[in-house]
Amino acid sequence: MKVQKGILPDSNHPIWMVLDENYLPIEPIQKYLHYLDSIGRSPNTIQTYAYNLKLFWEFLTDSKLDWLQVNLEELSNFIHWLRNPNKNVLSIEPQVSKRSEKTINHCLTTVCGFYEFQERIGATKGIDTYRYQLQPGSKYKSFLHHISKGKEVKTRLLKVKEPKTFPGCLTPEQVNSLIEACNSLRDKFLIRLLYETGLRIGEALGLLCKFYNVNLLYNEAFPTQRLQRKLIKSQFHYSSFFT
Repeated sequence: MKVQKGILPDSNHPIWMVLDENYLPIEPIQKYLHYLDSIGRSPNTIQTYAYNLKLFWEFLTDSKLDWLQVNLEELSNFIHWLRNPNKNVLSIEPQVSKRSEKTINHCLTTVCGFYEFQERIGATKGIDTYRYQLQPGSKYKSFLHHISKGKEVKTRLLKVKEPKTFPGCLTPEQVNSLIEACNSLRDKFLIRLLYETGLRIGEALGLLCKFYNVNLLYNEAFPTQRLQRKLIKSQFHYSSFFT
């Protein structure tokens, strides 16, 4: 199987196809990709979905399964196949997964969306891969939380827990390099403000002069109690950059 890109001659619009062993388009996949193209999904998104469905069809071929008769248990085996696509090979030593949890979840999302589409057009009865439950409790409350807090939300049953990764931060030397590259005092102050306090860019731009006690005689500025409470509430600490 392979994913093939095509160009429509009239509009030069790119299309994506998943071809079988005989180099013919796989009809169920092609219908779904055409549907994604019709609702305005970007070509890059359709390309990613095509590669995900290609992996799923390879799993079906290796497992000798019919896509119309796949159940939830067999679909869960797709997770193991994504981690180790070598069939009939068992290792007694710990193996590193071939794909990350994020990639596996994206493949599962594509497959669930594919079956949901096929169910809506009447091609199959679909797979019950979703459940409805009350919104889990979290510290963040949305603007309309008081309206939707008692309603059930749709969640997917097949989902791999993704490990939390630290994105990293700039070192003091890198921050100083950025500051030295700035041409205006405003940009230098903004970078120093974001780095020392951890404020978001929107929070930093929303600060007002009344949040500071300014001493023009000594050219000093100190945060007011209101700003100090804001920084403490955000679990960040302000430093001596105000002076």
